[in-house]
This record gives sequence, structure tokens and C-alpha cells, in this order.
Amino acid sequence: MLYWFVKRVVLGPLLKLLFRPKVEGLEHIPADGAAILASNHLSFSDSIFLPLEMERRLTFLAKSDYFTGPGIKGRLTAAFFRSMGQLPIDRSGGRASEAALRAGLSVLERGELLGLYPEGTRSPDSRLYRGRTGVARMALTAGVPVIPVAMIDTDKAQPTGQLIPNIRRIGIKIGKPLDFSRYEGMEGDRFVLRSITDEIMYELMQLSDQEYVDMYATSMKEKLLTKAKRRARELQEAARPGRAVAELEHIIEQGDRPEQGDRPGDSPWSEEKDGL
Repeated sequence: MLYWFVKRVVLGPLLKLLFRPKVEGLEHIPADGAAILASNHLSFSDSIFLPLEMERRLTFLAKSDYFTGPGIKGRLTAAFFRSMGQLPIDRSGGRASEAALRAGLSVLERGELLGLYPEGTRSPDSRLYRGRTGVARMALTAGVPVIPVAMIDTDKAQPTGQLIPNIRRIGIKIGKPLDFSRYEGMEGDRFVLRSITDEIMYELMQLSDQEYVDMYATSMKEKLLTKAKRRARELQEAARPGRAVAELEHIIEQGDRPEQGDRPGDSPWSEEKDGL
């Protein structure tokens, strides 16, 4: 009840008025029956805009951190995510991955729609990253189609770390359902799972027109964080008394240049092994 109240009365009308979403392909969403909606992930607001444009309820699996924050703010955040139909999951891997699989399957077994982000996290730079094979495993186990969804410009409407969004138009492109019934019973074959996941990511690339990077988004985030920490140490060292101004300027200039591996084709992770 709260989900529909928030969607149709509280948030829906206001967000549609402010952001004027341009939606293509709603006819590809089945009127009934279970399906997985696999989306690219550009912004925190992706999980808000997509459900608002659909007649049916859409449940996303969200990281448990959103539901465990301290204080009043934490409780309000948890209440908001629950009101938007999101389920908390632990993304630490191992047994947590099995728990997430079961949570997603329970939604599909009820004949409902499940939203997933194959990249596993938001893109750090608006590019499309390698998909995790959990979406393929869930689709084969449940025997449901996968519908690719591309969110457009949500990262410009609400960049990472920005609380108040920019008022601008966003887009949603929904592709035709992908049928993987030809792989029935092969959810334990990692090569099949990788093949299915790559097919899904190709469809997302076609829909979104994003540049594709053959490495995991989490690996890129770790790489960028390491680079930022190294540069901060260099700047701190160069700013110590007795260091020349020219040397400090040189370090700053070097830090602004892209390093090898920052762009596709140079990535040392291009042959990275997959994980669920």
C-alpha cells in the first residue's frame, strides 16, 4: 500500500513534472508474469525513476547499507527504500551472494518484476562496465526473460555524492525481452553464465550508447581511489617546507594526465576473471 501511495501521490507526479522523463519501449514490459529488468547504473536515482514509469510494481535488490544507517536519518532512509519496494541484500560475496539469489528468486516466484544492476555498482565515470553473472544465474534458475533497460542522463540529473538533484530531462529506453530458455538447466556452467551476461551488456550498450569497458566497475573505483590517495601523498610531500614551487607544479601537472589503463584498450584488467 505504501509503495503505491508514494509512487502515485507523493513522488510520482512531482518527479514527472520536474524531470519530464522520455520513455521508450514500455510495450516490452509484460502485463503479467515474472521478468528481470537489467539496467545500467548511473545514479542513485535510477531506482526511483524506473519504477515510477511502470504500471506494475518493480522490486530492486539494494545494498543493505541503505537500511542500517544510524539515527533518524538512517531510519528515514530505510523507510524510503522500503516504500520504493527495495529489498536489502549483503553484497560481500560468498554466502551473502546465495542469500541475494534467494531474495531475488522469491520475488520472481511470486510472478513479479525484479530490477537488477549487472554492473553491481554505479559507474564511476558514466561508462558501461563488465556485468556480473548473477543476473544470468537468476534468469536461468527462475526460467524468466531478461529485459534490458538503459537509463539516460540520470548521472547528470544527480551526480554521485550530490544530494539535491539538478532539474533536467532524463530518459529511459526499454529493450525487447531476451529469452535464454535455450540454456535451461545450465545455470551451473560459468561459461554459459558469462555468455548470457555479455549478451545482456551488449544490449545495454546498444540502448544507452555508452562506451563499454571490459573490466568491473568496482575494480575501476579501487584504481581511481588508489590513484587519488597517491596523488594526495605526493602533494602533501611536495608542499613541505623547503620543496621548490616548480616541483610542486610538476606533480600537479603529472596528476592531471591520464595514466595507462584509465581508458579502454589499455586496461590491465581486460582479462580479469569473473565472479558471481
